[in-house]
Amino acid sequence: MPRLIPQDPQLTTTSERKVWERLRDSLRPQDTIIASLRLTDQAKDHELDLVVVMPDVGIVVVEVKGSGLAVHDGAWTMRQGNRVRPTDPVRQARESRYALRAYVEADPRWRDSSRRRVRFAHAVVTPFTVLGPDFSLPDCPRWLVHDRDDQADLAQRLADIPLRQETAQLVPDLDDCELIVDILTGRGTHVGTALVADADEREARADRLTQEQSQILGVTRLLRRIEVRGGAGSGKTVLALTQAQQLSAGRDGRRPERVALLCYSIGLATYFSRVVATWPHRQRPAFVGTFEDLANQWGVPSGSRDDPDYWEEVMPRLMAERAAELPPGERFDSFVVDEAQDFAESWWHPLVGALTDEVEGGLFIYSDENQRIFHRFGRPPVPLVPLVLDHNLRNTKQIAEVFRPLAPLRMRLEGGDGPEVAFVSAAPGDALETADDQIDLLLDEGWSPGHVALLTTGKRHPVQVERQEELGQGGYWRTFWEDDDVFYGHVLGAKGMERRVVVLSINEDGTRERFRERLYVGLSRATDRLVVVGDPQALARAGVRVPQG
Repeated sequence: MPRLIPQDPQLTTTSERKVWERLRDSLRPQDTIIASLRLTDQAKDHELDLVVVMPDVGIVVVEVKGSGLAVHDGAWTMRQGNRVRPTDPVRQARESRYALRAYVEADPRWRDSSRRRVRFAHAVVTPFTVLGPDFSLPDCPRWLVHDRDDQADLAQRLADIPLRQETAQLVPDLDDCELIVDILTGRGTHVGTALVADADEREARADRLTQEQSQILGVTRLLRRIEVRGGAGSGKTVLALTQAQQLSAGRDGRRPERVALLCYSIGLATYFSRVVATWPHRQRPAFVGTFEDLANQWGVPSGSRDDPDYWEEVMPRLMAERAAELPPGERFDSFVVDEAQDFAESWWHPLVGALTDEVEGGLFIYSDENQRIFHRFGRPPVPLVPLVLDHNLRNTKQIAEVFRPLAPLRMRLEGGDGPEVAFVSAAPGDALETADDQIDLLLDEGWSPGHVALLTTGKRHPVQVERQEELGQGGYWRTFWEDDDVFYGHVLGAKGMERRVVVLSINEDGTRERFRERLYVGLSRATDRLVVVGDPQALARAGVRVPQG
């Protein structure tokens, strides 16, 4: 497949899409297709349907015309509905060709390299119109136009145009073509800026799609017990925040509610707190934090991290006792719980017991069973209406394709195109050091340190250990949001968290329990660029398809 710029262009006509797809499927890997290029010079604004850049061949400007095109007495016309208007696709293509060549040759990078003029050509493609084998005009011989009957070998026909013309101009080599593409796409010396700009655009699109998806909350406004299930990148966390905000503010004429927004991990709780702090006071939940934070607020102390019986038996029992004693003003009308698969069964009883109305009180939980990386299998003791989110909005299609075999359901990939996922082979004992090397390469690409995270599936990275000991948990998680340094973390604490670039270090052999779940979490934390460092065989056993070579 050739290089596509952009990966999925927003083409305005069916004919342009058909020609683009034909060339996408038939050009060489070293070729490039640039779609819908706008070029402005002193004479006019040019709109180039397609520009095909072919090393050792030439650069061809392609003008595409749909059905309704005809030629009468040497004059081109285009029918649109009941109207017939004059047109001249050959002149459009020719003028665009010379404007494109002038633009490239005026660029300092072309001039300063002392390059000679290379071959530019133009062509007209009519994928739905038959012109016949005998068609010819003085300015458009038959080999310059490609009608419906020529589509099967369109790529070769386009390549023949610059090669067959007698000219002293050189055929461009690979370096020439790379520079031309850089000039036409505004990249070259600004690779880092372009990477971030692409990520910004994908993020804005994901934000828009997620907000559109939040309309589901309006549809379900009469339901009080809901479980929203969805895979990584489906927008569950944003929906949970939106739900907590709407309930707190009151909606559709309903009274404002006293809401608790809960999760398991400290990192996700810090994210909730940062977002909620930006809302007007009347829209903020009464409580935001972890299940442990809620216990502490009720006067139940934290226990040792090495004592699972305390966390799953003693603390929930003490919390249930406190919940039963809460006065009306300290109870909650609704609980919104994100990453609910991490909650033990015993944790739900104190929450239901703390509702103002245990029968009608709101319980809205968001879960992804395939991110259950703790050995807990709890569910609320009340019936819930299930809703399923089957779109991935946050990860690029390339990243989502990698972790899709591990996801709980078949996802529709809506996250846009990005760089291919990189797999770097390393034994478990070497994975950390190799991952550190990848960080340097990513920074050289142009990513800022604040965009990058290094996550481990086995032992914590030494930098993570050092920061947690020095800064404490609160200070450590603040480094995730300060955006001025690479973040070092573990997949256990990263659920619900995202960075644009993630290096995932598989520093284990894949035989420990729940490896697939840890892998799923780690692979899905990157929104734009993912580098996976580990043993390809361990990844393959878990169900991840690793490219050969």
